[in-house]
Amino acid sequence: MLGLTLIAALVLGFVVAVLPMPYAPFGWTALALVAVVWAVLAWGCFVGRWRLQTTRMEYAHPDIPSAFDGYKIVHISDLHLSTFDDNPKQLRRFVDSINALQPDLICFTGDLVTFGTSEAEPYTTTLRQLQAKDGVVSVLGNHDFLIYSRNLTDDATRQREVDSVARYEREQLGWRLLRNENSVVERLGERLTLVGVDNTVGEGQGFSTIDRGDLPKAMAGTDGFRILLTHDPSHWRSEVLPDTDIPLTLSGHTHSAQVRLLGWTPASWMFKEAWGRYDEDGQTLVVNAGLGCTLPVRINCPAEITHITLRKK
Repeated sequence: MLGLTLIAALVLGFVVAVLPMPYAPFGWTALALVAVVWAVLAWGCFVGRWRLQTTRMEYAHPDIPSAFDGYKIVHISDLHLSTFDDNPKQLRRFVDSINALQPDLICFTGDLVTFGTSEAEPYTTTLRQLQAKDGVVSVLGNHDFLIYSRNLTDDATRQREVDSVARYEREQLGWRLLRNENSVVERLGERLTLVGVDNTVGEGQGFSTIDRGDLPKAMAGTDGFRILLTHDPSHWRSEVLPDTDIPLTLSGHTHSAQVRLLGWTPASWMFKEAWGRYDEDGQTLVVNAGLGCTLPVRINCPAEITHITLRKK
């Protein structure tokens, strides 16, 4: 959408600057529209991109163990770390804002990078400063599989780079990266199970990316209260809702299109669940708008930290 807007602005600018205008008001109107478009894009790049919103919600369910009543989860997504190359201090500010919430657990739902591990290396020290009592748990998103990198010309090279991203999260950052597997958090003898899958695409939504998730494998041996981390929210409707009883699913991916107008986002053209919280048949999906960008512009769509407090119903 932003690309089309930019093209339209350039065309209008060309018309005003080059072609004779027999009707002067049209020319001045076109020039004003061009100025407005450029002003909005400039604001989105230099101001809107660095705005930060903390969305707070309580999630209640009868299966939440008593020991986890009041448990605080910070959900973040889509860092796309090259976003911060022109302003690294903003990532430090985002990390400080997360830590200020004093979370018990941080859940990251994918897209650490856009094109490769080298994108992340300048931010290792900053990302290591993320603090939660039970650490950071993460999954891989579509960009983490580096399917958009033109420098990776064959599958073997691309797979080595994907493995490098995975090792970076586990070894350099100390995160619990879940690749079609699960992990348990224990408190006072009670358990909360985290289930994580590689990027999984639901049919009929979004755009074709890469489908590497294996939810049955990830759920194997689990019971009790479970939280699923899956990058693409279309997975919720395509498999999680019809085939599982997982109460709470966390996703990202859509960025809420990095544009929001009166609560509406263009991402809703492609995704049935584009941003925010969705409840259906006793199951819940939370879609985070992300911290980073694919295009360096956010218009009325701040970077988002989702703060979820678990309550035993």
